[in-house]
Amino acid sequence: MQTARNPEPSTGMTIRDATDADLDAILEITNDAILNSTANWNIRPATREGRAAWMAERRAAGFPVLVAEEAGRVCGFASYGPFRPFEGYAHTVEHGLYVHPTAQGRGHGKALLAALIARAEAQGMHVMVAAVEAGNAPSLGLHERFGFVRVGFLPEVGRKFDRWLDLVLLQRILGSRGAEVR
Repeated sequence: MQTARNPEPSTGMTIRDATDADLDAILEITNDAILNSTANWNIRPATREGRAAWMAERRAAGFPVLVAEEAGRVCGFASYGPFRPFEGYAHTVEHGLYVHPTAQGRGHGKALLAALIARAEAQGMHVMVAAVEAGNAPSLGLHERFGFVRVGFLPEVGRKFDRWLDLVLLQRILGSRGAEVR
């Protein structure tokens, strides 16, 4: 198999580690996903304190929190953490990736996912997992372009906006066994 290429971000976009100064933008993006989409299955909006604790926990565990910044504005963020809380899963991570609605379709998600994969590989992770709502065709397509393979389908495991939601599980084996980005 070919090794994955990391696509270059669009002109003027920077992918960098999040700082505490990015918390308000991360909170805004998170809450938009909670309130207006099925990309995040939480029902109640997140708080700044909750997002700050989440970021601190990720950092303390050695996991990245990345932001996509363009023209001085945080347009998206991504992170990964443990897949399951058991020692046998220590080399498997699950990630989350969110892009502000006004910035979607401009390459931010692609750049964030490429950077996350690179970080996971550098940390010696073996597998990256994605859990995507079955109706989220853009996210499913993005992951498949990065070599993620659908490995599971869980019908009606979530409920939001007065309807049942189906979950697609995808995974990518990292390192030299990963697929080339299309």
